[in-house]
Amino acid sequence: MNPPPRKKVPRRPRAPRKARRTFTAATADRHELYELSVQSPVEDVRFLARVYEKARGKRARHFREDFCGTGLLSARWIKRGPEYTAEGFDISPETIGWGLEHNFAPLGKDAKRATLHVKDVRAPSRRRPDVRCAQNFSYFVFKARSELLGYLRAAHADLARDGVLVLDIYGGPESMEEMVEERPIEEGFTYVWDQDRYWPGTGEYRAYIHFRFKDGTKLERAFRYDWRLWALPEVKDALLEAGFAAVDTYWEGTDEDGESGNGIYRKSRRGENCLAWVTYLVAYK
Repeated sequence: MNPPPRKKVPRRPRAPRKARRTFTAATADRHELYELSVQSPVEDVRFLARVYEKARGKRARHFREDFCGTGLLSARWIKRGPEYTAEGFDISPETIGWGLEHNFAPLGKDAKRATLHVKDVRAPSRRRPDVRCAQNFSYFVFKARSELLGYLRAAHADLARDGVLVLDIYGGPESMEEMVEERPIEEGFTYVWDQDRYWPGTGEYRAYIHFRFKDGTKLERAFRYDWRLWALPEVKDALLEAGFAAVDTYWEGTDEDGESGNGIYRKSRRGENCLAWVTYLVAYK
């Protein structure tokens, strides 16, 4: 018997935060809303560090964040201590600029240990990373297999000799449905994941993120995604073809009620089927 569905929107649980203020469509910043509702930097950085240390028997020091957006994970990585450094790559100067102001400026002199590049993610790092990641399914932007394989080959060549690449992936029957899911966020607004269109013949996929507020106002289409919905075996095969020696998959467990994810990811070759899931692929050089 298959377990009940866990996640109905692609997200990860994050540490609780206290409510800050009242959000409205007129006053809210879409980047802040995204960070609060989608990202989980503490948990993600902990996972990335753990899988590397478990595989290599030492701590990862240099981190690279592809499709980094506001660089939230990179900022969290360098907070771990003075020996930790990071690089982020994204083609949006506006988003990187926001991250420099809101995520790195508050770190003071420690921010110098991170560099955000306004460059394509296939560009090389200044320093070969121990851990490199592409989170929130961002590499789905590569619709052709040749493009995906080109990215993965570039990542493989760029890693340190014992480096690790970590991707996350979204799947399950509900991932292909044209549907809208809402989730209340404790800071006082509603996150809306809108799976607008899916074309099964090509795997093309169009989605939006909207935000709704307690005063009745809305921020429609705050983010748009024009993706290909890649299947997990497809990505795993591409990683191996790109030169990675091995690929592990980490699947999330469930809460005591058995109906939602518990944020704890453990290695499993086959995983468990449910209506919607988010899984990590960990590829070793």
